[in-house]
Amino acid sequence: MKVYQTDKIRNLALIGHSGSGKTTLTEAILYVTGVTKRQGKVEDGNTLSDFDKEEIARKVSIGTAVIPAELEDTKFNFLDTPGYFDFAGEMYGALEAAEGAILLIDASSGVEVGTEKSWKYVENNNIPRLIFLNKMDKENVNFEKVLNDIKGHFGDKVVPFTLPIGEAENFKGLVSVIDEVAYEYNGKDAKEVDIPEELKGEIESINEALMEKVAETTEELMEKYFEGEAFTIEEIRQGLKLSVMNGDLVPLIVGSAEEAMGVDFLLNVAKNYMPNPTEVGDNKGYKGEEEVIRKVDVNEPFSAIVFKTIVDPFVGKLSLFKVKSGKITKDSEIYNVSKDKTEKLGGLFVLRGKNQIEVSEVVAGDIGATSKLSVTQTGDSICSKSDPTLYDRIEYPQPTLFLAVEPKSKGDEEKIGTSLQRLTEEDPTFVVERNAETKQLLIGGQGNMQLAVIIDKLKNTFGVEVNLISPKVAYRETIKGKSDVQGRHKKQSGGAGQYGDVHIRFEPCDEEFVFEEEVFGGAVPKNYFPAVEKGLVESLEEGVLAGYPVVNIKATLYDGSYHPVDSNEMAFKIAASLAFKKGIEAANPILLEPIMKVEVLVPEDYMGDVMGDMNKRRGRILGMEPQADGSQLVIAEAPQAELFEYAIDLRSMTQARGSFTMEFLRYDEVPGNIAEKIIEEAKAEKE
Repeated sequence: MKVYQTDKIRNLALIGHSGSGKTTLTEAILYVTGVTKRQGKVEDGNTLSDFDKEEIARKVSIGTAVIPAELEDTKFNFLDTPGYFDFAGEMYGALEAAEGAILLIDASSGVEVGTEKSWKYVENNNIPRLIFLNKMDKENVNFEKVLNDIKGHFGDKVVPFTLPIGEAENFKGLVSVIDEVAYEYNGKDAKEVDIPEELKGEIESINEALMEKVAETTEELMEKYFEGEAFTIEEIRQGLKLSVMNGDLVPLIVGSAEEAMGVDFLLNVAKNYMPNPTEVGDNKGYKGEEEVIRKVDVNEPFSAIVFKTIVDPFVGKLSLFKVKSGKITKDSEIYNVSKDKTEKLGGLFVLRGKNQIEVSEVVAGDIGATSKLSVTQTGDSICSKSDPTLYDRIEYPQPTLFLAVEPKSKGDEEKIGTSLQRLTEEDPTFVVERNAETKQLLIGGQGNMQLAVIIDKLKNTFGVEVNLISPKVAYRETIKGKSDVQGRHKKQSGGAGQYGDVHIRFEPCDEEFVFEEEVFGGAVPKNYFPAVEKGLVESLEEGVLAGYPVVNIKATLYDGSYHPVDSNEMAFKIAASLAFKKGIEAANPILLEPIMKVEVLVPEDYMGDVMGDMNKRRGRILGMEPQADGSQLVIAEAPQAELFEYAIDLRSMTQARGSFTMEFLRYDEVPGNIAEKIIEEAKAEKE
């Protein structure tokens, strides 16, 4: 593949609801541009985008695939992203590498949840976009109805650049609104035909709206518009492009990816109206503490960001990067400024799906790949060591669903840990952590499907099988009352014995643990105080109710006795632990549970269900904040024990339109009836 100049490159992420046809569109693009002789099909498992075993088995995209294609003097890098919500992180990474997005909508379904979520993300991040209204040839398609649905959700900034000739099974072509030319398709091939009479009035009104958009882009054009002068073709193109780049205009193209209809027109609109890498502004990075600006220019120092990692046990690790400035050649040594490490490239290529196409260099604005970067991970900045540039990391959604992992075979514990860590390199929204209190190995992600894919990859790629179970809650114990107790340890055998005697007062306190002494007259010598404290601290690890750590107690050593020969540090340490057990039992011990602060973002329609459900989870609503888009932010607190599957339940309650974040707030007393069950279960587990 030849090297293209920066201004001849278009990086476009394909986004939208699962099943809207993103992967099918990449196949149609490859077919239309002559890369392939026939279109692959998702259901046949032979598409270039879905090359992962799990993708082929499930017939859905799981990871982003880069699909380069060439049309005349332009190179397109299409980033085919998964539409399933669990893999939203893939879209975040792809949009880091893209200057624009193509939002696919299934004409037979209209605006779906994934459509809304994708739109919201690109809208919030000011990413230029166009819409490909796909599957115009499917049953029951009504163009007017689906267009009204789209405009109802996203406003009048959505303007058709093409109108369909026929719809559903009668869909046979399209009319270019701006050029006022009609085409009928026979597969990918189009021939010019007369514009249907019934579309001429609509074309005229759309063109009037588009000329208004052009006029709004500059004062000069506005003046020309009011004076009734016609715009030149170049003025129209520049004005519309500026409007698209500003987010004031979203072109809509009709077509059928499966039949390759309208794909040629989509490519031309993308070429003419979507920005090239030089048109979206300079890159802001850091050189130490100093802010630096890198122009998207081949003459600048080399800098790039790794936006995706593919882990393959046979090929090794592949790092996909977007060149922000300068250029990289295959002999380059790169500096990972994020890790402060120098690495050698394992070749230089562009990927088309999993196929590696070797290149001599990758220039500013283009997307490249290399292998065998041992320390480099997704989100890292790589650059020239002599003139380093560090970019902000890609922000990914935090995990909302955690499950505990147990090996099916006892000898696999270590293998599980290393294999899971390798999979975190591939998916930044997937986390692995060991809970220090429960000792469980936890995996976290965006939902059930993501974690199911991870477990299947663990089995099929690394040969490790595991069971998934619900995480344990890190309960704690404390006291509500006071107690004064004696702990006495006496052991006599041949020779020197052991003797330690302590009187300790236990009471609640705000700090985790406080030890004080009020011993008078040397009843317990000072040199044994540290042993007493150590015996208490070690005892904190296991409470008397259910064996959970004990917190928020104050222990005061106020009396005791010793033996000049038999007393030693160990004896006083044991005496303290005996006092601890007696003292806690006598001071009204209670069980504590972690309480989480939960912020739930939901459309107004689901408020009742969400609030009712939160009450069932022993939750408490703290407040509500209306959002600019009409949704509500519900702020609540609830026990962690009730929230482990909240991600699944919220998705079900809100048809996947709700989202939430959760953070630890404090520990609270567990209600008596629930505490009894937890204590019984803990005792049964020990037996």
